[in-house]
Amino acid sequence: MPYNRKLSAFEQAMEILNRRATTYNIVTICRIKGIFSEEIFRQALEVLQARHPRLNCRIVGKLNSLRFETGVIHIPVRVVEKYEHQQWQEVALEELNQKIESHKSLMRVVLVRIKTEKNLNYLITTIHHAIADGLSCIQLHSELLRYCQKIASFEPIEVAPLPVLPPIGNLLPASMQGWKGAVNIFLAISRLLFKDIWYRPKTLKFEKFLPIEARRTGLVHRTLNIEQTRQLLNACRQNQTTVHSALCAAMVFASARKITAGSKTNLGVSCWSPINIRNRLKPEVSHEHLGVLVSGDISCHTLRINTSFWDLARNRKQQMEASIAGDRVFCLPLITKFLINFLLAFPHQVFSTIGVTNIGVVNIPSNYDLFELEEISFVTGNAAFRGLCVAVLTFESKMFLNFMFSEPAISQETAEVLVDNVFTCIVEASKNKKFTFADQMIAIPEYQSTSLSKSALRTARRVSKQD
Repeated sequence: MPYNRKLSAFEQAMEILNRRATTYNIVTICRIKGIFSEEIFRQALEVLQARHPRLNCRIVGKLNSLRFETGVIHIPVRVVEKYEHQQWQEVALEELNQKIESHKSLMRVVLVRIKTEKNLNYLITTIHHAIADGLSCIQLHSELLRYCQKIASFEPIEVAPLPVLPPIGNLLPASMQGWKGAVNIFLAISRLLFKDIWYRPKTLKFEKFLPIEARRTGLVHRTLNIEQTRQLLNACRQNQTTVHSALCAAMVFASARKITAGSKTNLGVSCWSPINIRNRLKPEVSHEHLGVLVSGDISCHTLRINTSFWDLARNRKQQMEASIAGDRVFCLPLITKFLINFLLAFPHQVFSTIGVTNIGVVNIPSNYDLFELEEISFVTGNAAFRGLCVAVLTFESKMFLNFMFSEPAISQETAEVLVDNVFTCIVEASKNKKFTFADQMIAIPEYQSTSLSKSALRTARRVSKQD
């Protein structure tokens, strides 16, 4: 059967992380108004499996001989009850730090019911990164809600199974095949090494070191309301850059402040971002297909005390556009396994100073007759990767941000202060076109170079909320 095949090197890397690094899977969370029946939901899952053949597969074999195997797959579903709606974060953290039993299924689901609000639910899915990316997970939630609505309304459902995608290497252009591809991969690795030697990017230091297998993913959730999101978008337009690049600049500023402990010194930094390549593949792949169809880009910068926030954002945009314009955008899927094995062999290393994955504006419905989709966001397991990362999307004109980090390399307390500093940078830069790295010292004077006291933590949070 075409569903049964050997995993590509890209897919193998995801399963290696799932088995050895406390997961690198995708957790998607949506807040739903409406009465959910567990029986209806399980029926909708069966329809979803009929639509997406890869959900009927498991991964079997040893690490050197991994393959997809089709079978009768029962996607695990559990229902939990919580008293307060904020407790969805507890469930999401559990899911982030629990490996997928890939020899049984490649997806699991949790339905969180809120006791204090009978018609409020949180739907949380965990999907193996070898078969999905953030964009396809968002589409999957929309499909599930649509099927639930039709089943609850006794409407007929017609399902046309999607074709199974081949390994991503088979979809790349001719320039990435054969000896041409080998040359491009060599050049990509050489470019990464040159950037690392030239810029010597620094990263956040370990607060506590543990082997990769013993690390956990931490989570800080934040939301920009409609007005805040609009202000950020307008500021980016005025400064001729993108929201994505502005988020990268804010993350760099906040992390660099911690790295330098407030001292006035030049600093090499790097920024990692996944890139959607569905429209660059041959043939082009639509958003409705479940698959990991992303590459990535790493930009490097020298951060000085007088570096402008918006200059940094524009430079990030320029470097990312240069990567997307050429064949180098296709290289990362072909070298990811090499990079992951390097990380596992040298657990003190890290890929970049910060990471930003942003899928932009999500164009899925909010109304499903019986159900109302109020919020949706996603996050990936990040235990293996030291540094602060964020997963971002915009839905119904609001921006949802899930910051993830590796514990105990970064503590929850430190992560929350870093996130508050990110938001302060965004607010201040939106007001001031000449906002610099030095200005951040004035905007957040409560910073302490060695440790963060409880009073400083409360003050930083208060400044962020007031802004």
